[in-house]
Amino acid sequence: MDTPRAFVNPHRYGAGIISKISLENFMCHSSLQIDLGEHVNFITGQNGSGKSAILTALCVAFGIRAKNTQRASSVKEFIKTGCNYALVVVEMKNQGEDAFKHDTYGNVISIERRITVSSSTTVLKDCRGKKVAHKKGELHELVEHFNIDVENPCVIMSQDKSREFLHSGNDKDKFKFFFRATLLQQVNELLQNIKGQLDAANAMIDELESSIRPILKEIDELKEKIKSMEHVEEISQQVNILKKQLAWCWVYDVDHQIQEEGVRLEKLKDRIPTCQARIDRQKEKIDELKGLFLERKGDISNMMEKTSEVRRLQGERQQNLSKATKEKFELEEEMARRTNMIRKLLDSVKRIEQQILDVRDKHVRDTQAEKSEMQEQLAKLHEEFDIATSRLQGFKEEEDMLDEKLRDATSAVEEISAEIQEYQTKYREINAHIRDLQRQKTNKVTAFGGERVLHLLRVIEMHYRKFKKPPIGPIGAHVSLKKDDSWALAIEHAIGKLLNSFVVTDHKDSLLLRECAREANYPNLHIFIYDFDRPLLNIPSHMLPNTKHPTTISAIHTDIATIFNVLIDQGSAERQVLVRDYETGKSVAFDQRVANIKEVLTSEGHRMFYRGSVQTTLPPNKRLRSGRLCSSVDHQIKWFENEASKMRDFIQRDEGQKRGAEKMSQDVQHDLHSIKKRRLNTERNLVSIQHTMRDLKDSYNVDAAADLEPNVDELQQEILRVRDEVQQKEMSLEELRIRVNEAERKANDCKLSFDNICESAKVEMEAVAEAEHTLVSIEDALHSAEKEKAHYEDVMQRKVIYDIKEQEELCKDLQRQHEESCKKASIICLESEVEALGGCAGNTPEQLSAQINRLNKRLQHESQRHHESIDDLRKMLQKKEMKILKKQQTYATFHEKLDACQKALELRWKKFQRNATLLKRQLTWQFNGHLRRKGISGQIKVDYEMKTLSVEVKMPQDASSITVRDTRGLSGGERSFSTLCFALALHEMTEAPFRAMDEFDVFMDAISRKISLDTLVEFAVTQGSQWIFITPHDIRTLGLG
Repeated sequence: MDTPRAFVNPHRYGAGIISKISLENFMCHSSLQIDLGEHVNFITGQNGSGKSAILTALCVAFGIRAKNTQRASSVKEFIKTGCNYALVVVEMKNQGEDAFKHDTYGNVISIERRITVSSSTTVLKDCRGKKVAHKKGELHELVEHFNIDVENPCVIMSQDKSREFLHSGNDKDKFKFFFRATLLQQVNELLQNIKGQLDAANAMIDELESSIRPILKEIDELKEKIKSMEHVEEISQQVNILKKQLAWCWVYDVDHQIQEEGVRLEKLKDRIPTCQARIDRQKEKIDELKGLFLERKGDISNMMEKTSEVRRLQGERQQNLSKATKEKFELEEEMARRTNMIRKLLDSVKRIEQQILDVRDKHVRDTQAEKSEMQEQLAKLHEEFDIATSRLQGFKEEEDMLDEKLRDATSAVEEISAEIQEYQTKYREINAHIRDLQRQKTNKVTAFGGERVLHLLRVIEMHYRKFKKPPIGPIGAHVSLKKDDSWALAIEHAIGKLLNSFVVTDHKDSLLLRECAREANYPNLHIFIYDFDRPLLNIPSHMLPNTKHPTTISAIHTDIATIFNVLIDQGSAERQVLVRDYETGKSVAFDQRVANIKEVLTSEGHRMFYRGSVQTTLPPNKRLRSGRLCSSVDHQIKWFENEASKMRDFIQRDEGQKRGAEKMSQDVQHDLHSIKKRRLNTERNLVSIQHTMRDLKDSYNVDAAADLEPNVDELQQEILRVRDEVQQKEMSLEELRIRVNEAERKANDCKLSFDNICESAKVEMEAVAEAEHTLVSIEDALHSAEKEKAHYEDVMQRKVIYDIKEQEELCKDLQRQHEESCKKASIICLESEVEALGGCAGNTPEQLSAQINRLNKRLQHESQRHHESIDDLRKMLQKKEMKILKKQQTYATFHEKLDACQKALELRWKKFQRNATLLKRQLTWQFNGHLRRKGISGQIKVDYEMKTLSVEVKMPQDASSITVRDTRGLSGGERSFSTLCFALALHEMTEAPFRAMDEFDVFMDAISRKISLDTLVEFAVTQGSQWIFITPHDIRTLGLG
């Protein structure tokens, strides 16, 4: 195959022009690359060299099915024999105003189709070779944009289509070729489809209109019934008039009663002045007695003031008498005490004088024999005292050291015991947690309430029929983590208190669930009341935290919308932000100040939030070791079993240390006891030595004093001092005796004054008693007047006013009855309407009721002929008419719209037929114009009704001048040339960025081929689109300008 020759206009920039075609393992080509120009391109080569494979590859790249290429039944047959894949790459220019998505693809679009034995893929790439799209929709959009229909013969006329058209003498096949190439077939199919849809819609509306004919018949029957019941309605109107008169007759009757009761009320009110006059007289009497009572009371008060003054003086006199008597007794006792003291001092003088005599006698009897022996014993005792003191100091120091050691040992034992206790507590907690996890492994529900929640669920199942809607719970059993378990502990700190809760739909179910909880021995069950019918909450994005970190609600999953809503409404789960570490949490909670955040929780369990303007951080709950929503329970059990094993090792280690510390403490305590015993013995020995030394020193001092004359000066001085003191006491005793006499005289004066005061107080008290008796009499008279006044007031209230109130209440009741009757009567009709009807004069309510009853019986007798009332019939008629009217209006609207569509369709049919006629004329003109280049004339006749297309060709005058009506009657060259002219005429009526023709010059002679080539090149250059011609002939003789 020769290299293609291209005729390029360097100043043209187009979109949709093929710039390069690359083939790899496609049909007979192992590797082929062809660069194409923007206008006319010729591909020449010998037969069998693979020229037609290029057009086939072009069709395959633009998505044509393998069968439609007429070269293979499936795409895998395009793979070259011996290869396992085939690749077709077509590059298109994408420049200018008509470019396809220029921002995405750039100036070049590459369409790459790879075919394997099992599959086939199409990829669109941009100018840089970057993959942009791989779906057929994008390729279809590109084909639609550039109007590339590779199955249209005017776009690509393959070798098989050229031969088929040349050899076909069937006018219907030619018509199909023309009809499809000019896109008339596509428009015709669209219009036919619209016509079918309009016919179906009209048929449906006719069917709907026929469905309402029975209802129209029912309406006519209802009108006949209503007409026959008009007589009954007249009777009903008479009953209504009588009812109106009866309603206002009751009003007039109540008016008459109000007038009668009003007269009686006035008579009762006339009794008030008489009773009030008697009450006023008693009031005057009471006021007078009160004045007298207050006057007497004032007098008594004055008397009581005087009496109180006398009593005060009496009390003062009695107090003075008691004081003088007491002073007298005290002075007498003091005089006796001083006399006794003087006697004791005189006895002391006698004892001192006798002691002086005894001292002098003892001095004579004592000797100096034992003086030296005492000194030796005292020196020996001093030496023993120093030795004992040194040993005692050593024992004390050793005891202090052992005591400190014992305290350290005891403290160590206590610390180890506390540590053992702590480890044992943790060990018990871990074992309890392991048991909970094992139960959770068996049944997930036990993680949210233990065995009690299982018992509660069984009780709920027993009583589930009593609930309006079965409770949902526990919440944790219906919640799971979305991804991994890393957020389990944080979510446990966030909403852990809600996971044990239950949700009910109303308060009644809440009480019933509380009863079930008591029956299951599950106190303090947390219950939420929430509407189960409420849909899933849709939270606007502006109300959520604006952060990249997840929230509690985004980290969990539940299939129940009610639980999702409860976690949001009760737990604010959508505003709890989860972070990985402590520092990130501080940044999000306090530094970034993100809106809509309630709190931030770390994966370790720290909580961070603002309490007012204060930054608050709470540490993790040490009792929460893991989250109950973890899916990996076995891993947790294994981890806690390892922790329990560590706790056991710690306990055993500490118990061994405790036993060692206790042993050491016992040893130290034994040594301390021994040292204390030795120290006590040494102290007792030291005390004994001290006592012996003191006795020896005392004895030595006595012996030393015995060598001198006895000194009795102190005793003599003591005798002189005592005698002076006796003399002073005797002088004070004389003064005290004088004071006693004065006190006795003063006491006698106070007693006399007290007796005089008592006599005066007796007279005053008698006058007060008489005045009080008079006051009691006045008070009795006052009580009697008040009682009389209360009696008349009671008569006023219970008799007069009570009767008046009852009468007023009766009048009010009648007035209310009148208002209610007026209101009820006004509801029935206005009073003016009754007056217009003649009023109610001469008729009582009972008479009107009797008339109504008679007419009702007659109305009932007349109404037995019809089961429905006339109002029901009218309502039914009105309802049916409104229903039918609405449907009739709807159907009329449908008819109007369908008529408008029908008119638009008819208009489009007219335009379609007009365009088809113009295209037929245009085709004949352009066909004739191309034939004239060879001196031939012709005509194309198109019959749209018969769907035929005939070609008539008239040869030149120097020939037979016979009109050939079938191209098969022409020679091979003439047939090819006429076919080319027909194709060019169609090309002028269609638009495409490129066109391709394969072996267009088959069966042409040299002259026809040269004329055809000149015509094609001129047409291509004039039209401006890209052309690709494939021919096995030599084109070097073609004059190309």
